[in-house]
Amino acid sequence: MNTTTLTLNDGWLSRRNAYDWVFAALVLAGGLFAFSRYAGAMDIYEKAILLATVPAAIWLGWFWRPLRVLAVVVAAAALLGIVSYQGDLARADTVFWLKYFLSSQSAILWMSVLFFMSTLFYWIGFFAAKQADTMDLIGSRLAWAAVTMALIGSMVRWYESHLLGPDIGHIPVSNLYEVFVLFCWLTATFYLYFESRYGTRALGAFVMLVVSAAVGFLLWYTLVREAHEIQPLVPALQSWWMKLHVPANFIGYGTFALAAMVAFAYLIKEQAQETRWYKLTPMWLLGVALCFVPVAFRQRVQEAGGSYWFVYAAISALIAAGILLGRKRIAARLPANEVLDDVMYKSITVGFAFFTIATVLGALWAADAWGGYWSWDPKETWALIVWLNYAAWLHMRLVKGLRGTVAAWWALGGLAVTTFAFLGVNMFLSGLHSYGTL
Repeated sequence: MNTTTLTLNDGWLSRRNAYDWVFAALVLAGGLFAFSRYAGAMDIYEKAILLATVPAAIWLGWFWRPLRVLAVVVAAAALLGIVSYQGDLARADTVFWLKYFLSSQSAILWMSVLFFMSTLFYWIGFFAAKQADTMDLIGSRLAWAAVTMALIGSMVRWYESHLLGPDIGHIPVSNLYEVFVLFCWLTATFYLYFESRYGTRALGAFVMLVVSAAVGFLLWYTLVREAHEIQPLVPALQSWWMKLHVPANFIGYGTFALAAMVAFAYLIKEQAQETRWYKLTPMWLLGVALCFVPVAFRQRVQEAGGSYWFVYAAISALIAAGILLGRKRIAARLPANEVLDDVMYKSITVGFAFFTIATVLGALWAADAWGGYWSWDPKETWALIVWLNYAAWLHMRLVKGLRGTVAAWWALGGLAVTTFAFLGVNMFLSGLHSYGTL
C-alpha cells in the first residue's frame, strides 16, 4: 500500500544555522556596545534608529548570507582603522595601513580602482570565449572588494569627522562626495544580489558602467573641489532626519540606475541583428549621453587641467563603439529577455518603495527645519517628477501589462530624469537643497 508522508515546512527561525546565530550575536553585541557608550550623545530619535538598525542588520544577514561576511570584514577593518588613529588624525600619514588602505580617502580611492577593474573584467568576459566565466567571476569578486572598501572608507570617515570636533562629526551622507560613494556601493550591492539571485554575471558589464561613470565624476569632483575634505554641516542638515532620508533616497537612485542599465542591455539584445547602423538607437544614445558630459562640464574643464573630461569623452566613445561592433556577441551572452524584464521590474519596484519613503521623510524633515512640508523647491519638484515617472511605469505594468521594448525605453529614459534630479538641479538650479553645488 502506498503511503504519503506530509512534511511541514520548517519554521523560518528553525532554518537558521550556527553561523546565522553567531552573526546575530555579533550584531547585537555591537549595537549594545554602541548604545551603552554613545547613548549620552544621542537624542531619543537617534537611539531609536540605532536600536532599529540591530534587528534590521540581522534580518539582512539572514536574508542574504553573503552580507554576513561583508559586515564582519567591514566592521573588523573599520575598527582597526579607528583604533589605529588613537584620537589623532595626523596618524593617517604615518601608520602604514591607514596611509595606504584604511583611512577614508585611501579606502575610497581603492574603491574607485576596484570598480574600474571590475568593469573591465566584466567586459572582457563578453569577448573572451573560453575564459568568459573566469573573467566574469573576477569582475564579480572585484565588485565585492570595491563595496567592502567603500563601506570601510565610509565608516572610518564618520569617525574622522568626530575627531575634527564634537560639532563637526556626522554620518557621511551630507555632500556630493559622500553621496556619490553611497550611490556607488548601493548600486553595486543591489546588482550583486540580482547576480546571485538569477545566477548570471553577464549584466555586470552594464551595471558597472554607470557605477564607473559615478566614480569618474567622484574623482573629478575631488580633484577640482577637494571634496574629500570633511566640512561642518550647515544648520539645516544637523538633524537625525538625514540618517533616514538620504540613504532611502539613494537606494531609489541606485536601483533606478540599475534598472536603466538592464533596460539598455535588453535593447541591445533586441537590436543585435539589426544591420542598418542608423537603427541602432541604444548604442547611439549611449555615446551621445556619455560624450555629453564634457559639454555639460565645459566651464569646469580648465579647472581640471584641461584634459580630464576630454579623456572621459574618448573612453566613452570607445565604449560605445565597442558595444556597437560587438553587439551580436554581447547579445548571445545576455540572459533571456524574461530575466532582463524581471530584474528591471524588481529594481524599479524596490527603488520606488524606498524613494516614496524618502520623499515622505523629506517632507517631514522640511516641516521640522523650515516650517512647511512642501515649498516647490527645484529639488522637491524634480523629486516629484521622478516619483510620478516610476509610479506611471509601475501602473502601466501592473494594470496594462507593460513589457518588452517600450518598458525598457521608458526605464532608460527614467535614468535621464533621475540624473537631472540628482545632479542637474545642483548644476543648473538653486534652492533650499543647494548643499552640493558644483
